[in-house]
Amino acid sequence: MTTLLPPVRHDVPAPSRWHRPLLVLAVAMAGLTVLTAVLAGVDARPVLGQVAWLKPLKFALSIGLYALTLAWLVGLPGLPRPRLASALASVAAVGLLLEIAVIGWAAAVGTTSHFNVSTPLHSALWALMGTSIAVVWVVTAVIGVLVFRTPLPDRARTLAVRAGVVLGLVGMALAFLMTAPTPAQTQDFSGVVGAHAVGVPDGGPGLPFLGWSTQGGDLRIPHFVGLHALQVLPLAVLLLERLAGRVAALRDDVVRFRLVAVGALGYAGLVGWLTVQALAGQPLLHPSPALAGVGVAALAVLSVLAAGALRRAR
Repeated sequence: MTTLLPPVRHDVPAPSRWHRPLLVLAVAMAGLTVLTAVLAGVDARPVLGQVAWLKPLKFALSIGLYALTLAWLVGLPGLPRPRLASALASVAAVGLLLEIAVIGWAAAVGTTSHFNVSTPLHSALWALMGTSIAVVWVVTAVIGVLVFRTPLPDRARTLAVRAGVVLGLVGMALAFLMTAPTPAQTQDFSGVVGAHAVGVPDGGPGLPFLGWSTQGGDLRIPHFVGLHALQVLPLAVLLLERLAGRVAALRDDVVRFRLVAVGALGYAGLVGWLTVQALAGQPLLHPSPALAGVGVAALAVLSVLAAGALRRAR
């Protein structure tokens, strides 16, 4: 007996209104990305082993993506307390603007922005940036609560958006692990409190462009991966819907929901795995045999779960 399934909707749930300050910020970050890319090509001054302008370039890309995503979430139809959400989103836009301003200023003068407490001015700017980041996290958390109360077209989309918000908050919070002084800094204060790398000094050999340490752990990796769950998981469910036109099994909303659940579980596991690896001082491309074994086992379990989700459609 053949069961006829309804066609999958391919529309993206358009917000009733995009949050304009965040949209303006996203456009500004696109322009800043181009500007800093040009500056990186003509001004090769190094800061901690990388061209100074690469840091504002990377942050402009990340902030632009975040602003665009939050602008969409705040405008979702049915979002409770829309005025509160809009006001909080405007606060987030200001906080993000302050953060990128400090990072850009530091690149312009050829110094570090993060963890720099070498002078009263640098201490004040670092405190301003830290406060801005904390405010943005709280704003995202509150908006996340409102998103949890927002009806979405189907369960797979609902799970993707909610899991993306939760994992994004976890990823943002991981940045606070970088602010604690390292043992070396505790023994010999040199105007820096906190570090990206674990087990090795910041500024050593790293991956091209990203700069992630290739000799020790690096907390920027789980921070980055967790933060961008906000984009990855909703895009993944939209991809499943697009593929449903060619793969009959994906037309079943229960199958899509289970696959998204497996994907969200795997993404959460990846963030945890990367965090453990970083705190253990292990480079991204060279995990310990034990940690690599855990990763392979987890991947096998996720593959079995995904296969089980697809089997239902048969």
